[in-house]
Amino acid sequence: MAETFVAAPPTDTPEGMNSDFPSPRIHGQRRAALAKKLSGPALIPSGGAVPRNYQANTFPFRASSHFLYLVGRAIEDAFLLVDGDNVTLFLTPPAADDALWHGPSAGIETLSEELGLSVLPKSRLFSALKKLTKIATLPGPDAATRDRQRGLLRRTPSFDKPTEEDAELFDAMIALRLQHDEAAIGSLERAAIATRDAHLRGMAVTRPGILEAVVCAEMEAAIGRHNMTTAYGSIVTVHGEVLHNHHHHHELRDGDLLLADVGAETEGGWAGDVTRTWPVSGAYSPTQRDVYAAVLNSQLAAIEAVKPGARYRDVHLRAAHVLGEGLVELGILEGDPAELVADGVVALLFPHGVGHLLGLDVHDMEDLGDRAGYAEGRERSEQFGLSYLRLDRDLVPGMAVTIEPGFYQVPAILENEKLTACAKGRLNRERLADFADVRGIRIEDDVLVTQEGNRVLSKAIPKDITWVEGAVGVAS
Repeated sequence: MAETFVAAPPTDTPEGMNSDFPSPRIHGQRRAALAKKLSGPALIPSGGAVPRNYQANTFPFRASSHFLYLVGRAIEDAFLLVDGDNVTLFLTPPAADDALWHGPSAGIETLSEELGLSVLPKSRLFSALKKLTKIATLPGPDAATRDRQRGLLRRTPSFDKPTEEDAELFDAMIALRLQHDEAAIGSLERAAIATRDAHLRGMAVTRPGILEAVVCAEMEAAIGRHNMTTAYGSIVTVHGEVLHNHHHHHELRDGDLLLADVGAETEGGWAGDVTRTWPVSGAYSPTQRDVYAAVLNSQLAAIEAVKPGARYRDVHLRAAHVLGEGLVELGILEGDPAELVADGVVALLFPHGVGHLLGLDVHDMEDLGDRAGYAEGRERSEQFGLSYLRLDRDLVPGMAVTIEPGFYQVPAILENEKLTACAKGRLNRERLADFADVRGIRIEDDVLVTQEGNRVLSKAIPKDITWVEGAVGVAS
C-alpha cells in the first residue's frame, strides 16, 4: 500500500499569490453570508496582545480566527459589528507617536477602502450598541477582551453557557467555517507548501549527535522563509510516546526515531498540521519498519475512507481496525481486530482520535468545543481512547480534516491496571518488548474533502518508507 511520492512544486509562488490578506470581495461575501444566518446584530472581537511578563512586552498578537475569517486582517482590540446589511469595524485610530515606534500605518479612510467596509473609531462603539438589542457575541480569545465585552454588553460572554442569541451566532459561524471556500482552500494549500519545506528540511538535517532543538530550528526557519509562522508549538522529539512533547533538549542517537509534528500558519492565519516519523540514522530497524508499515497502512485506509457522506467516527474506527490487524500480524495483539477495537484494546497503543477539523485554527473552531466538532445528537464516547475523538460529523465537500493514526508505548497507559484491564490477556507484553526501539510513531496528513472523494494537501511530504529513508541526512 505504499503511496507514490509526488515531487514537490517549486518553493517560489507566483506573483500575487504570496498572501491571503485581505480580499474585500471574499471577506465581504463571508460577512453577508453570516448576516443572512442571524436574526439580530452580532459583535465579533479581534482580541488583544497578551503580556509576556510586563505590559509593554507582549506575545506576538494573533487575532481571533472568527475575526480573521470575516475581516482578513489582524487588528488589535477591534470589534466588528454585523447588523444585517450594516457592517462596521470599530478600532482605535493610530496614536500621534505610533509612526515613531511602529512606522506608518493606514488611517481609517484607507483601511475602509482596503477592507471594503465602514470603519469608525472605537470611541463610537458604545453609542452604536446602545441603539441595538439582543446583541450576539463570540467571547474574545483573551481575558482583557472579555472584560471589555462585559462592559459593552452588560453581561458576561461564555462559550459554555451561551445566551440564545450567542448560540445562534456560534452555529452560524460553524456552518460557514465547516466548508471552506475557494480562497480558504488556496490558503490551506499555501500552508501545506511551507509545511512541506519544513519537513523536508527537518529530514535533511537529521543526524546522530545533534539536539532535537537543531532540527526544530531548521524546520521553523523553513516556514519563516515563507513569511509564515508555526500554527502551534512544534513537536520535534525522540520521545514520540509523549503526545504533546514540546521539549527539544534530547540528543539524537543512532537507533532513535524522530517524530516531528510541525505545521505552518499563513499570514492570514490558515494552518498546516503534518506529522512524520523518521529514523535518525537514515534507516528504520526491522522492528521500526514493521510498526511504521502498520501505522502507514492504517493511515492510508483512513484517508481512503474520507469522502462526502462518510461519518468521521467511522474513519477513526477504520484506522483503528487496520492498525489492529497489523498489530495482530506482528503478534503484539491477539484476537479478532474488530473485537480488539470494540473493547478498547487497540486504544492502549493508539489512544487518541484519528484527527480533527483544520482551517484557521489548527484544531478548527475548538474554542466552540463539541458544538463545532460533534453533529447535533452525537456525544463523545466514554470509552478510553474513543473519548478523545475531536470530530464526529458527516463529511461534506470543502471540509478539511487531519488523518493521524499512531502507535505509542506510553508507560502511563501500559502500567495502569485499570486501563489495561480491557485487554484480558490479548496484549502480548513479551512480544511488545521486542519493539522497545519504537517509542512512538505518528503519520499525519491534511486532507480536503472533495466532490469526488478527497485530496491530500500535504501529499508532497514523503511518508513511504523508501522515500523517507532517502530524505534523511542529505544536507551537507
